[in-house]
Amino acid sequence: MAISIKSEEEIELMRYSGRLASEVLDFITPYVSPGTTTEELDRLCHNYMVDVQKVIPAPLNYAPPGYRPFPKSICTSVNHQICHGIPGPKKLKDGDILNIDVTVIKNGFHGDTSRMFCVGKSSIAAKRLVNVAYDAMWEGIRVVKPGAFLGDVGHAIQLFAEKHNYSVVREFCGHGIGKKFHEPPQVLHYGSTGTGTVLKKGMTFTIEPMINLGKRDVKEMPDGWTIVTKDRSLSAQWEHTILVTENGYEVMTISDHSPDKEKVLPIK
Repeated sequence: MAISIKSEEEIELMRYSGRLASEVLDFITPYVSPGTTTEELDRLCHNYMVDVQKVIPAPLNYAPPGYRPFPKSICTSVNHQICHGIPGPKKLKDGDILNIDVTVIKNGFHGDTSRMFCVGKSSIAAKRLVNVAYDAMWEGIRVVKPGAFLGDVGHAIQLFAEKHNYSVVREFCGHGIGKKFHEPPQVLHYGSTGTGTVLKKGMTFTIEPMINLGKRDVKEMPDGWTIVTKDRSLSAQWEHTILVTENGYEVMTISDHSPDKEKVLPIK
């Protein structure tokens, strides 16, 4: 399948989907607290998406080849869970770190974004990991422009993460997005400059590096979805949907309460 170049009309529809996805994270933020279950967070998000936003939660019953249908409307990955965590009855504890990953479908187009949350009082080590993962995502985003290579994006992320003595997960990556949840190209979060696909105006894809406190090795859990660090070290991930513009990039998953650099978990 070829990489799709979005028309102006399609870009406008994707901006709307992206904003809606980000607004789900705005909505759920006050509910992330010790004692809450990820199952409850999923229920709240599902109802907000379906009843208020009138969107389709893309993860619900999503079943790519070789996978059983995903049973929930969001992904919730706690502590050493890297990605694709299935919401469940276990209560969040003070000090946990949590990724909530939201993808909505509106007017036939997907918006995909995720944020990290520190539950209660997290350790300095956990906060640093969360902050570095956020900054690593932005290191990748900032190199996006027509004529750049996807390898430039991956290299910037890998260089930044490893400079802080963290590791980058290699088995999972960002992806093209639009009418389909996952489209070409694959967006690796590691690599070499000047390699891979050349970026062109109108491309849309996610940048979503998974950064581990320990080694990069991963393990799949028996549920067939949840991915964890093999050494059980903490993992953090942020995600935005990105548009390649005429002179650079546009972040399509922004809303009124999206974190910016000054707001992300200051270490005190």
